[in-house]
Amino acid sequence: MTATDSAPDTASDAGRERFDAIIAADERIEPRDHMPDDYRKTLVRQIAQHAHSEIIGMQPEGNWITRAPSLKRKAVLIAKVQDEAGHGLYLYSAAESLGVDRTDLLDLLHQGRQRYSSIFNYPTLTWADVGAIGWLVDGAAITNQVPLCRCSYGPYARAMVRICKEESFHQRQGFESLYVLARGTDAQRAMAQDAVNRWYWPSLMMFGPPDAESPHSAQSMAWKIKRFSNDELRQKFVDIIAPQADALGLTLPDPDLRWNPERGHYDYGPIDWEEFTQVLKGNGPCNRQRLAHRRAAHDSGAWVREAARAHAAKRAARAQREAA
Repeated sequence: MTATDSAPDTASDAGRERFDAIIAADERIEPRDHMPDDYRKTLVRQIAQHAHSEIIGMQPEGNWITRAPSLKRKAVLIAKVQDEAGHGLYLYSAAESLGVDRTDLLDLLHQGRQRYSSIFNYPTLTWADVGAIGWLVDGAAITNQVPLCRCSYGPYARAMVRICKEESFHQRQGFESLYVLARGTDAQRAMAQDAVNRWYWPSLMMFGPPDAESPHSAQSMAWKIKRFSNDELRQKFVDIIAPQADALGLTLPDPDLRWNPERGHYDYGPIDWEEFTQVLKGNGPCNRQRLAHRRAAHDSGAWVREAARAHAAKRAARAQREAA
């Protein structure tokens, strides 16, 4: 074997050593750095799922924009849905830094070959659902995403800084909306309680399966993509929302929920993981509706993408002529 023949292996070994050193030093991997194929694939899968969730997540609340009970609530909800669109764009950009194209990622989503968060396959039946989503769903998202600001992959971590700031706004508006409803008429209070009853357990499922059944969690933590396991994040979330429910004057639908002074955490009841599995398989209340709506929106927006490409080509041709 010649020196030339062995050079690729030497370079690969050196790249892997540098990658391991960066991870061990708790520093950032950047797009041009060497990274193992499995690290890249894990990031593409996670970031794409996150981006898809933001885009699909516009639907449950966007459904209520035209039916918001006041101009103030309408303006707040429009701003929130707009934020979610922006989050999806940040995340698709982060994924593209790994060498994939967002068009291909969207094709995989539309074909049902990439997932989005299971939580968005539940219906929004009343106006109170908008508040419950803000408080519980966005609250769970913040719990999960704040540690991602320290993700080992630089573009993802930096995107999460702004996303988490905006998610904090979303969570506060949801809490405030439920607070007002819980202090309104009997019917409004009942509507708020019903929404919390329906969204509580799916929110706990958002963190993914138990650690023992999570196929990716351990490796993601070793690479410092994730900083906490699914069960650790779920426990943090329960510890946060239990006292907040008391402040709202609403009840979380878990008869086993109670403070455990020995553990220093709230105990909570068993989660119906069969429901979670069925939703992931496409059998949730709104799986087909969400994807059908997304495909239709993508198809109806084709002319916008074509116009944007034509405009970009025209500008590039003009710049080329001016440079010549």
